Amino acid sequence: MKKEYRIKKNEDFQTIIKKKKSVANKQFVVYYHQTDNHLRVGISVSKKLGNAVVRNKIKRQVRMMVQQVFDRNQKMDFIIIVRYDFLNHSYQDNLNSIVSLYNKIRRRMEK
Repeated sequence: MKKEYRIKKNEDFQTIIKKKKSVANKQFVVYYHQTDNHLRVGISVSKKLGNAVVRNKIKRQVRMMVQQVFDRNQKMDFIIIVRYDFLNHSYQDNLNSIVSLYNKIRRRMEK
């Protein structure tokens, strides 16, 4: 994912989370916010999920899921928080989980 599509600064994370628009399931919490720019995504993985190697692997997997599922032309910011249950499921199960959350967000935005 290119730098322009990433959210890295803590203040950006906090402003999106303060908007309190979110959807969640057992594997993820996704905060979202409509913007005037292009799609941006921030990924947060707690230290409780494992050491740095494990956390980086999780982030790589989530980035791949985002590339497969999310529409790049959508003008939104997303913060994806990975929960512990992520480790107990296969990649395909986690992908289906993020697809269902993304569809839920799209339905909410259409209203």
